[in-house]
Amino acid sequence: MRALIETVKTSKTVTAVKAVEVIEAIEARTPAHRDRAVDGLRALALLAVPLGHWMLGGFTVDADDGGLHNASPLSAFGVFAPVSWVLQMLGVFFLVGGYASALSYRRRTGSTADWLRGRAARLGRPVLGVTAVWAAALPVLRHGLGVPQDTLRTATTLVVQPLWFVGVYTVVTALTPYCLRAARRLGVWAAAPLLGTVAVVDALRYGPYAEAVPSWLGAVNILPGWLFAYQLGAVWAVGRLGRRQAWWLLAGGAALFAALLLVCGYPASMVGVPGEARTNSHPPSLLVVALAAAQSGAAILLHGRLDGLLRRRPALWAPVVVVNLSAMTILCWHQTAMLAAAVPAAGWSGAVPGLTTAPDTLAWIAARVAWLPLFAVLLAVIGRYARRWEAPWTGAGPVRRAAAALLAAGFAVWAFG
Repeated sequence: MRALIETVKTSKTVTAVKAVEVIEAIEARTPAHRDRAVDGLRALALLAVPLGHWMLGGFTVDADDGGLHNASPLSAFGVFAPVSWVLQMLGVFFLVGGYASALSYRRRTGSTADWLRGRAARLGRPVLGVTAVWAAALPVLRHGLGVPQDTLRTATTLVVQPLWFVGVYTVVTALTPYCLRAARRLGVWAAAPLLGTVAVVDALRYGPYAEAVPSWLGAVNILPGWLFAYQLGAVWAVGRLGRRQAWWLLAGGAALFAALLLVCGYPASMVGVPGEARTNSHPPSLLVVALAAAQSGAAILLHGRLDGLLRRRPALWAPVVVVNLSAMTILCWHQTAMLAAAVPAAGWSGAVPGLTTAPDTLAWIAARVAWLPLFAVLLAVIGRYARRWEAPWTGAGPVRRAAAALLAAGFAVWAFG
């Protein structure tokens, strides 16, 4: 027993030494001019995506065939809607995305088309990877392992759920040259027409003549709703969004957010809740833009302190680097990590507290928190192999690329057919 204890202590010591070496290596390879706060903000926004989906998305098991169906704890616990305000950090992500893209575009050495192709490839490769893998896995799961059809439909919905973001982000990235031009001319006011567009569309959708408004009109908000914070990032990059404007964004966004909730009757949750007639995020409503404004102002005000903290604490900086290097892997595969736990549990045990039981009790919330470490470990294991999709496909020939494209197309047909 003593020998075993000593072995464990030694292994812990070796692990700690390796961790210190990795931290020191990352610190040594980080350029002095690197804006660590922007990377830190991006990492926070990225990690909020899986945490939000893991905590605000649950399952129920069909009593007849054992199929999994989506459910949300917010259906039973509307009082927890403010949690979605914290976990919905896409405003911050688009802000730092606009900032980083503007700087990258200004530093480019090739043409605008070359820059855009490079950005699109970096975003598209991981999406192609996850959809191709799932296309290959679906028939195996259905016919080889007997996974219920409803479970596969639920899984497909969850896999697709974060991928819409990549499409929107690709479009707004393509608009970077125009965002920069507007930022130089108008400063922070370049984002005002975007906010105004969302406000007008919302007034038509939810106003006194809502019944006469076609349902597709809400889709008009998709581009301006998410471009708003990206445009603010471009303004920040050209030096025309300082602390004074940031305070106005924080205060104005918070005031508008409160007014929309308390006076205009907007849903409190930032994510869709089953059974609710209205949703804030799909497409984005004015409440999303108000939150993005407040988050952007707060992020800019905290920029200096966060940068200083990450420079003084290499142990905090190292995980920020790791998360940023795995950004698309985290985004594309985190739902798969949760499904890797839930699908076998439904097949073997049926109702597992916090995993496949209805999310309608406080005990479920406590149990789901207990499952989070397993989801994180599964994501790390999956990411070890899936990260190759983020790197350039230098070793993939035309046959492999064509096969991946065909599989991804097949997944799209299954998902939207």
